[in-house]
Amino acid sequence: MPRRRLNEYQGLAVGAVWVLNQLAKQLGITQALGRSRAATLALWLVLATVIEQGSRLCAVRLAQRHAVCDILKLDRFNEDDLYQAMDWLAQRQSDIELTLFHQRYQNPAQPPVLYLYEVTSSYLEGEHNELGEYGYNRDGKRGNKQSVIGLLTDEQGWPLSVEGFAGNTQDPPTVKHQIDKLAQRFGVKKVTFVGDRGMIKSLQINDISAADFHYITAITKPQIEALIRAELLQWSMFDEQLVEVIDDKIRYVLRRNPLRAEELAAARQSKLQRLQRLVEQRNAYLQTHPKAKVETALKKVQSQAEQLKIHTWIEIKTKQRKLLIEINEAAKNHAARLDGCYVIKTDLAAELACTETVHARYKGLAEVEFAFRTMKTTLLEMRGIFVRKANRTRAHVFIIMLAYLLAYHLRRRWSDIELTVQEGIAELASICAMDLIMPNGVACQIIPEPRPLGQRLLQRLNITLPDAIPQRNVNVVTRKKLVSERKVA
Repeated sequence: MPRRRLNEYQGLAVGAVWVLNQLAKQLGITQALGRSRAATLALWLVLATVIEQGSRLCAVRLAQRHAVCDILKLDRFNEDDLYQAMDWLAQRQSDIELTLFHQRYQNPAQPPVLYLYEVTSSYLEGEHNELGEYGYNRDGKRGNKQSVIGLLTDEQGWPLSVEGFAGNTQDPPTVKHQIDKLAQRFGVKKVTFVGDRGMIKSLQINDISAADFHYITAITKPQIEALIRAELLQWSMFDEQLVEVIDDKIRYVLRRNPLRAEELAAARQSKLQRLQRLVEQRNAYLQTHPKAKVETALKKVQSQAEQLKIHTWIEIKTKQRKLLIEINEAAKNHAARLDGCYVIKTDLAAELACTETVHARYKGLAEVEFAFRTMKTTLLEMRGIFVRKANRTRAHVFIIMLAYLLAYHLRRRWSDIELTVQEGIAELASICAMDLIMPNGVACQIIPEPRPLGQRLLQRLNITLPDAIPQRNVNVVTRKKLVSERKVA
């Protein structure tokens, strides 16, 4: 039996591009970008980021396997065209974010009141990125320059705006940019700004108050201890149940998380055991090397104790060429006194938000942290930015945010299906068209019925695949040839 009839051939992958394109229309991304060629190329960069992360060159090669030009109605393009699309996108980011904001909150008289804000950093490849500076590196990439990224969301974690800063920018100064953005660009009058304890400090509180906004944040352990010494707070107030203290219109919400306290106690014990193993190693070395200096071994162990941050409650002593660890139980208990304890601070009046609401709103920052994990590591791979110009770095970050909008929606619509967003996209990407050439020479792309899993994914999104799509016969090619650059041993 012949394998083909009427000259049938396996065509390009259609499922992932079709679904993500339809989803971009539903979420207003396509409308916000516009219909120009640059806008459509920018849209492809967003879709490509969800399908398979990589450079602009990778996005071109991806278009050779997916029916991008047929679905998005694009003509031939290469990586240079995508870089130009990034330039176009960087110039219009503010307008696009504003359009998306108004589309989501169609009643301008009732915009959201609560906004979550968090900052992260992303390392850079090479030394020539215009935003690249050495700073506090959250990625653990010592020796790499980085850029700093601030993400603003609503209280559900829906991303509203993202901004790239130089890599040596500290977290607190970025807050003023967000205040101005909300007040001037988005025109929001009533705002409660939620940020973590390292971000909203005295200067930022002044900026927030000057804009007639409110804030919810947390205070540091030294600040908690200062309030206890001032007798505004007491140790006995920290409990699993929320406790509120008011001081001159400033509200403090206290709680002790016993699970977190247990985690910290276990971590402290683990560090002690690690130090004990080092002491055993040093003692064994001293015993087998009579000329080895005890002072050298002592300094090594003391240095390790400081790195582990347990030096405040242990003492390393020597006795007959042997190192001993002596634990100061009182100091150890003192170090553990605030384990699991935290204090949330706000200037919101009680009639605007009760104690439980203030606590829940601060804990909502976990949504932004999840967004960063998704954007940096688990799906979209913001890390390792392979561009140099500042505007293209910002465009890259904005593309990641728009891609996260799609991933955000997919995660919620597929929440009852046992797979990750990556696995769902891979399943859709496996749906390939069948190129059908009729005897009269007419060509089209027939789309087969998806497997049961693909059908479930489509149903959750309320998206259907067409029976067929036009074949535009556009061949996407790269300027850089991979085969010619390979070195053959």
